[in-house]
Amino acid sequence: MTVYFIGAGPGAADLLTLRGRDLIASCPVCLYAGSLIPEAILAYCPPGARVVNTAPMSLDDIVGEIDAAHRRGQDVARLHSGDLSIWSAMGEQVRRLRALDIPVSITPGVPSFAAAAAALECELTLPGISQSVVLTRTSGRASAMPQGESLSAFAATGAVLAIHLSVHVLDQVLAEVTPHYGADCPVAIVWRASWPEQQIVRATLGTVSTELEGVLERTALIFVGRTLSAQDFDESRLYAGDYDRRYRPVGSAPRFPETS
Repeated sequence: MTVYFIGAGPGAADLLTLRGRDLIASCPVCLYAGSLIPEAILAYCPPGARVVNTAPMSLDDIVGEIDAAHRRGQDVARLHSGDLSIWSAMGEQVRRLRALDIPVSITPGVPSFAAAAAALECELTLPGISQSVVLTRTSGRASAMPQGESLSAFAATGAVLAIHLSVHVLDQVLAEVTPHYGADCPVAIVWRASWPEQQIVRATLGTVSTELEGVLERTALIFVGRTLSAQDFDESRLYAGDYDRRYRPVGSAPRFPETS
């Protein structure tokens, strides 16, 4: 018996990995975060599977449900939205399960920031502008930010910021980052990336407050950075005709000579 933690992606049912889909189809028990996992993904569960929405459950309840499946010898598909490596609350579950000697396996998923960038048709890292993306958030009731991990500190680097779970404190976000990027810096807010009801707002740090219509809920992601609208940027050397590569040797003495 194994508990398969599966990153179920940002929302669209077809942004699920093949491995994740096949594992869901093979498990007689499925636990899913009902507030963020679309029902279409549950269609991959096998007929007669026990499907449990963990949204109203405590950690003790969730571990108890898994332990019961373990005693029955049944594999469990544990679905979380996006990718499991960030803000998934997987770590605390895995710690409990390991203490119970229950085997676990991790399958990554498409993260929400990647789906949002795709919706914007944007490469977040452009030569000569930014080569770093900071995935961060503001403090919330569930988890406070450690000392030193402030938006202001990250903004000081000039990197592109992908700010999660923070649209409800947009004024605070703007106050912390605007002094570092300037009021003309591009901003994009993507709400429910890849879902049918996806919405996108493009603005600048100076105008976003007035251009944001209505209230976008907590599932919105805020991007801040110059690459969001840049057109005048350097081309990568990767595809330059005179760039010596392993698979495209150039010159009389290439770094990676072809071998017969």
